Amino acid sequence: MARKGANSPTGGRKLRSTGTKARAHVSNGPNSLIELKKQLETRTRELAEAQGQLSEALEQQTATSEVLQVISRSPGELQPVFESMLANATRLCGAKFGTLNLYDGDVFRNAAVYNVPSAFAAMQDVPFRPHPRSGHAEVVRTKRAVQFEDARALQSYREGDPRVAASVDLGGARTFFVVPMLKENRLIGTISMWRTEVRAFSAKEIALVETFADQAVIAIENTRLLNELRESLQQQTATADVLKVISRSTFDLKSVLQTLLETAAQLCGATHGQIFRYDGLLSRRGRLQRSPRVR
Repeated sequence: MARKGANSPTGGRKLRSTGTKARAHVSNGPNSLIELKKQLETRTRELAEAQGQLSEALEQQTATSEVLQVISRSPGELQPVFESMLANATRLCGAKFGTLNLYDGDVFRNAAVYNVPSAFAAMQDVPFRPHPRSGHAEVVRTKRAVQFEDARALQSYREGDPRVAASVDLGGARTFFVVPMLKENRLIGTISMWRTEVRAFSAKEIALVETFADQAVIAIENTRLLNELRESLQQQTATADVLKVISRSTFDLKSVLQTLLETAAQLCGATHGQIFRYDGLLSRRGRLQRSPRVR
C-alpha cells in the first residue's frame, strides 16, 4: 500500500500528470485569464470606437441643426446660410480654411469664405475662369469631387496660374479638394477645403462636405422660389392698387396713369418712368418725378 501511495513513483507520476493538466486548463481554457484579458481589450476598443462614432454623429447633427436654424431665420438670404454652412463643414472635416463659389456657366464668383489667410483673401473677390488643369476645371468637366494631395505638384501651379499660385504661395495651401454643387446634374457652384500640410482628406470627410453642398443647393432653390413668390405677390398687390384707383377715379385719367406708372416703375426697380400719348401726329409725354413709392 505504501509503495502504491503518493510517494511511489507511479503515484508521483499520476499527481504530476494531474497537476500539469490543471495548469494547462487554467492557461489555455476558454475562460483563462489570458483569453479574458484579450476579450476585455477587444470590448474596450469597440466601446471607444462606438463612443467616437456617436460623438462624431452628434457633432454632425448639431452642425446640420445650426445650418437649418440659420436657414429658418434668414428666409430669402443666402449669405448667412453660406457662411454658417462653410464654417461647420471646414471644422468638421479638419480643414484649415474653406471657400464657396457660385458658377454661372462661364465664371466662378465667390459667395463665402471661412478662415482664409488675409494674404490670399484679396483674390477671393475676383471672378475667375479656372485653369484647364485646376481642381475647379476638373469639377466642371466631371461634376464629381476631386482631391489633390499636394497643390505644389499641380501643373497649373507650375505654369504660374495666378489663383492657384496665390493659394499656395500666399495662403500656404497644400492638400485640398473641391466638391460640386449640382442641381439636376447642372453645376451651380463648388465648395473647396484646404489644408496647409500634405495630408489627404478621407472619403468620409469628403462625403460630409458633399452633404453640405446638397444643403446649399436646397437653400438656393428655396430662396429662388421664395423670391418668385414675393414678386408674384407684389405684382398682384400692385394690380389690385391700380384697379382700386381706377374704380375711385373714373373720370380722373391723370391719377390713373400716375398710379400705373409709379407701380410699374416700382416693380421694375426704376426711379423714373414716362407715359406717352399719341394723337396720330405728335406724342405728348410726361415725366414721373421721384416718388416715395418708387425705389
